[in-house]
Amino acid sequence: MLSPSLAQEIAGDTSAVIGFNVLITDAEGMVIGSGDSSRVGTFHEASVQVVRTQEAATHNASQAQQLRGVRPGMTLPLIAGGQAVGTVGITGTPAQVRRFGLLVKRQTEILLRESVMLRSRLLAERAGEKLLADIAAYDPEVVEGEFLVFRAAELGFDLRLRRVAVAFEVTVPTAAAHRQGTHRADHHAAHRQGTYRRSAPRQSAYRQAAPTLALVRSELLRTVGEVFADPQDIIAATAPGWIGVLHRLPAHGSTESLAADCRRVTDAIAAQDGLAARAGIGEPATSVGGLHDSYQDACEALRLGTRVAGGSAVHLITDLRVHQVLTAVSQSARNRLLDLTTADLRTQPDWPALRDTITAWCESGFNLVRASEALHVHRNTVVYRMNKIEQITGRPLREHRTTMALYLACLADQLGGGTDSGSGADRDRG
Repeated sequence: MLSPSLAQEIAGDTSAVIGFNVLITDAEGMVIGSGDSSRVGTFHEASVQVVRTQEAATHNASQAQQLRGVRPGMTLPLIAGGQAVGTVGITGTPAQVRRFGLLVKRQTEILLRESVMLRSRLLAERAGEKLLADIAAYDPEVVEGEFLVFRAAELGFDLRLRRVAVAFEVTVPTAAAHRQGTHRADHHAAHRQGTYRRSAPRQSAYRQAAPTLALVRSELLRTVGEVFADPQDIIAATAPGWIGVLHRLPAHGSTESLAADCRRVTDAIAAQDGLAARAGIGEPATSVGGLHDSYQDACEALRLGTRVAGGSAVHLITDLRVHQVLTAVSQSARNRLLDLTTADLRTQPDWPALRDTITAWCESGFNLVRASEALHVHRNTVVYRMNKIEQITGRPLREHRTTMALYLACLADQLGGGTDSGSGADRDRG
């Protein structure tokens, strides 16, 4: 409980403050910290009696000579949890050091308690990190789900409760970090599949941002914990700049309220100088396998949301399922869809506006009024654009099969092109 490193730090600092040598022993009387480093590792016989009786003792010069490793001064017990875990001694004549005795004892016990609490919190954090990492990498062929349920129960978490996974990405929006754009989301998706590759500029930007984020790790965890304060919420740092949450959904909880909570977190982090944050939200689950999928979906929501909704800070996978399916097919297939369906449209100077009109028309349930509201343009503007699209393609937009093909092609264009490396999954890992 009383580590030598902590004991040495306390003894050294206290000795410098009071001007008398302070030494600290363990419960067996061995010196584990001292302002006089030559005494570390020696036996302090007076401490054995002090530990046994839990009462302070003073020794003058003649008394100290009769005890092994003891010098004139005062020795006091260090109590933790009702037990003596060691002693603290002050070297000097009893009359000189007695006035410091109780103060040094209490200060040392306070530091000891703080150390124990910190260690306990760190152990809990690491256990939470390991649990979340195992759920994120869960493979039923490798580990039984019930084993993770049992391990979570030992930490006080019931994985059978209805939960939803949330992934937070925190970035340092410097010029170097900004250049990597969506890279960190791709990194997280690729990292879990063991095929992460970085170009030199991206690697440099990541190295510049990671130390800053590591320094504020505890503060970020505290910020997330203030919003996700349910005792059953599992919160853990998963990588520099990444925090995962397995949030217990209340009986009447909704994705709308969860999204609002996530915005509270991202706003609180954004209020800190030099940081930006986004969140991805998965689907509700009540099993280890379901939580695994929910967490992967949360990371996917972050990755895809950056490409198609860059202005938003919170992305729900439920809004991005079609995009997710599109990225699962090969880049060449997406390119063929884009080329064969929108080739003439993409030659138009107002192609981005035409693309947004098709997207809004479909996502508004083929309703002209809602589409114009989504685009923030007049209804007649939408009618004009739709007529132009029909003239160029030669197909009516009220033919839903044609419209859906155009819609998918527009989403493929939003997701971006690139050279085909075999499959969408392979490309997204790069």
